[in-house]
Amino acid sequence: MKKQGFCGIILSAVIAAGLFTGCGEKGGAGEAAAETTSETVAEAASPKVTVEGTKFIVDGKELIINGVNTPWQNWNDFGSTAFDPTFWDSHFADLHEIGVNSVRVWVNCNSMVGIKLKPSGQVREVLEKHWTDIDQLFEIAEKHQIYLMPTLLSFDHCKDSNYADRWRAVITDDAAMQSYIDSYVKPFAERYGSNPYLLGIDLMNEPDWVIENAECGKLPKESLSKFFANCTAAIHETNPDALVTVGMGMVKYNSDSDKYPGNLVSDEVMTSYAGEKACLDFYSLHYYDWMRGYMGCPFDMSPTAFGLDGTKPAFLGEFGLGDGQTFAYAYENIVKNGWNGSMMWCSNDGANHAAEWDDIAAATKNVESLYTDKVFPLGKK
Repeated sequence: MKKQGFCGIILSAVIAAGLFTGCGEKGGAGEAAAETTSETVAEAASPKVTVEGTKFIVDGKELIINGVNTPWQNWNDFGSTAFDPTFWDSHFADLHEIGVNSVRVWVNCNSMVGIKLKPSGQVREVLEKHWTDIDQLFEIAEKHQIYLMPTLLSFDHCKDSNYADRWRAVITDDAAMQSYIDSYVKPFAERYGSNPYLLGIDLMNEPDWVIENAECGKLPKESLSKFFANCTAAIHETNPDALVTVGMGMVKYNSDSDKYPGNLVSDEVMTSYAGEKACLDFYSLHYYDWMRGYMGCPFDMSPTAFGLDGTKPAFLGEFGLGDGQTFAYAYENIVKNGWNGSMMWCSNDGANHAAEWDDIAAATKNVESLYTDKVFPLGKK
């Protein structure tokens, strides 16, 4: 498999320092690095993101997520003729210019583009073009200092369609699940897990709707938890450098609060299915203003006040605005309230900038100016 490019040699001791894998088990030791000269350490500085407690760390410095969603240019880009590297190069250049340091991208949207399943739900084939398209995306991201959070699946896969039953089987059938893990999840972790511009692997976009909506099958919560746990453990076992999350649509499925129906991805739940390496490394919640009356608003609340357990980094992996709100207000206040940053939905409309581009730019430039050393810990190039 193709190895990802990176400017300079990455010392394993530097990558490992402060790295957490599994359920908070710290990897690597800093003693060897401490014995090196400051000049050597500077030469070896890596942009690789690790986790220490509730913070993202890059080369010993805190990282704030100043991000956006650029989910696709064309639906199901990766592995199809729709993939256009010139768009991604141009758009990432524009994002870098306005201070964006991270982007969430759906590398699978639905159906069977890139990954083809048998009627049983087991994997028939992963197209080589799927991999080479994502390879190019990582190369472009490195060029523009953009951390990627690739999203592997969405609730859209489980919507009523010709292939929904196959994707539902990936979640509910042990053989299909294992086939997906062996044929796709592990190769993804092996190929990209150590890439210095991987922020983390987002296993699924808004699984909430797979539980709640009839058109998505109303699958059991337990099946989703088991699926996430086994995928997470497989990633951590395959490549301990890789961080893992789930793009929860609502905090009620990522919280232990008594007012909610149950935490799908708590450490306790995840380890019960797949052992100590099954814990998520960070939380990436979604928020839209219709949730305010029931769940509160994270623009004005800390992660723990919003319902999280306060043990891991947490940011808004997707959010939109309500009436009278601006992205500038949201981005700044999210960080002030103790979140690790945010990613608005979304930065583009096909090949064009989003209609709110000026507001997005004002928001991300402001956070960059307020937290320059945390948005680009190694300096902006």
